Amino acid sequence: MDREDLDRKLKENGEAMKETAHGSKSGRMKIAALALSMLIIGGAGGCYFGDFALPKKGGASSSYQLPQGTNKKMEDLPAVRNTAVVQAVKEVGPAIVGITTRVYDRDMFNRRVEVGQSVGSGVLFDKKGYIVTNNHVVSGSKEVNVCLSNGKTVQGKVVGTDPSTDLAVVKIDGSDDLPVASFGDSDALQVGETAIAIGNPLGLEFQGTVTVGVISALNRSLDDIDQRFRLIQTDAAINPGNSGGALVTADGKVVGINSAKIAKEGVEGMGFAIPINSAKGIIQQLISSGKVTRAYLGVYAADKDIAQRYGYDWDHDGGVLVMKVASRSPVSLTDIRPGDYILAIDGQSIDTVKGMRDILDTHKPGDRIKVTYEHNGRKADTEVLLASAPESNQ
Repeated sequence: MDREDLDRKLKENGEAMKETAHGSKSGRMKIAALALSMLIIGGAGGCYFGDFALPKKGGASSSYQLPQGTNKKMEDLPAVRNTAVVQAVKEVGPAIVGITTRVYDRDMFNRRVEVGQSVGSGVLFDKKGYIVTNNHVVSGSKEVNVCLSNGKTVQGKVVGTDPSTDLAVVKIDGSDDLPVASFGDSDALQVGETAIAIGNPLGLEFQGTVTVGVISALNRSLDDIDQRFRLIQTDAAINPGNSGGALVTADGKVVGINSAKIAKEGVEGMGFAIPINSAKGIIQQLISSGKVTRAYLGVYAADKDIAQRYGYDWDHDGGVLVMKVASRSPVSLTDIRPGDYILAIDGQSIDTVKGMRDILDTHKPGDRIKVTYEHNGRKADTEVLLASAPESNQ
């Protein structure tokens, strides 16, 4: 509103007040209309973009949101409106939190300065205060701010991270009053069933946003990221800030942790979530030890796809080519050498490096496995005692 509009409104307000003093009904109506227009004009707000750094601004500002779903009791809703989606959101929504981390940079004098904040989502799953989120939401931070669904902000501690799976666990003070979500069975998902994404797209301004779609596909791999397991694909809208939020079934169970989307021109409705069954073991290790310990074989290998990507011919039928054997590794104690092909582990055939890693991820350090390999055209078997992966290989 410019100065002239403001003067005009004030003049109209003065005239309306005069008419009201004489008991005019129309005067009272003008005042009500003026008050409404001022509320509408004053209600225009800003937008906080999360999941990436925002410039730090002077002064403090915030917007308050009423808790969702409190304007009408569920039992008062007619059956046609009280859908499975509504019930699922009421069950899981309160357990979705906002996670804010500070972003730092170096100034011209090489001093560490705060340049903004990053916002993501998380899922409260334990009354002790444990929250699962993405590693990239809390990466580089030891303490974060956690915004609960009731509007309260508390301090949280990062108890463990796993960059390989993009998972992390944050802890806040536990309480019996904390709303928690229940994990479902992601292995039982069916393509085409309802999928509900809950999180904070573009930051806390849109906290608790719900989008609905379907399970588009299962067991997806993305070529441009090094993923440890296959992902759930959904067309429920997932945007920056949704990372770490929940993918929920119509019965109110969390079956995935929203993690990524394909953001290319002309591409819509392709979001991805980490299956909760794959995440459970990672979460437990992060809580107990703050990190994930994986079984270690000690080979650097290539498969047909990797060879073709770098312009090399591949004329071998199956297996992965051993490019290098790490010193003092489990494989270094066997007869396997660079140039050999690993064909199978415990009788399971291997055609890709990822397939070999998937099998190893089902084992733990200290397990013994049988490796079938080919040396100079001859097959052989050897037993390998798996070790713990060095920190640099986690």
